[in-house]
Amino acid sequence: MLNKGEKAPDFNLLDANGDVFHLYDKLKEASVVLYFYPKNDTRGCTAEACSFRDQYEVFKEAGAEVVGVSSDDIQSHQKFSQKHGLPFILLSDNGGKIRKMYDVPRTLGLIPGRVTYVIDQNGIIQYAFNSLIKPLEHVAGALDVLKSLPKTA
Repeated sequence: MLNKGEKAPDFNLLDANGDVFHLYDKLKEASVVLYFYPKNDTRGCTAEACSFRDQYEVFKEAGAEVVGVSSDDIQSHQKFSQKHGLPFILLSDNGGKIRKMYDVPRTLGLIPGRVTYVIDQNGIIQYAFNSLIKPLEHVAGALDVLKSLPKTA
């Protein structure tokens, strides 16, 4: 995993609408909560996404945008987002290239990991949390860190 204090790797990926998301462009506007999750519509991933949804306005007030990343395709992200009313960005990391850039570990060598990073507007990682079995702690931890960051935008 990448650690607090490291520079976050820049990347481009397609979002659920088929538009290109560029991390460093988004960082010009807000801090980014970048969370990697295994798969749309699984129990833990749905709980995590819905928790981010329920706290989304708090994240926005704290100066951050929430961005979820999995290897699911764009159509799967569209369905998942619509089904659960997700107001934030979902990115399709087909092939796991960005997951590898961010050193997101696999569980048992098979299951894509669940890792959350808070990246400040300077592109520096301020929080890194890894837990496949505690999806809701990703949300709470990220919020705690964001509330302590100075707002620059």
